[in-house]
Amino acid sequence: MGTAPAQIPTSFGHELRACLRCRLVKTYDLFRESGCDNCPFFKMDRDNERVVDCTTPNFNGMISVMDPARSWAARWLRVGRFVPGCYTLAVSEALPEDLQALCEEVHVQYVPPKRV
Repeated sequence: MGTAPAQIPTSFGHELRACLRCRLVKTYDLFRESGCDNCPFFKMDRDNERVVDCTTPNFNGMISVMDPARSWAARWLRVGRFVPGCYTLAVSEALPEDLQALCEEVHVQYVPPKRV
């Protein structure tokens, strides 16, 4: 595999959070330590408040993706170009407007959740 996998959450309790842009699931501590593997421009590893702004504990379901490029489920969830890791099926919050603007600035697509 050519892509390094994201850090897999070691606990599956209340401390899990999902990135509001790519839906990668990690613990709060993992986001704080290494940021989001798919969204480095959010710089969560440099700003602890960004972790709270860019992630949510409110999500539905979870899937582990080992080989995103070959996984039909990863393509269906639109995570086929992301790093291997754990992803949520859906988030229930939208990314704040200032961070949506940041996505536009760095020419990265953001698709808001269907129901907010």
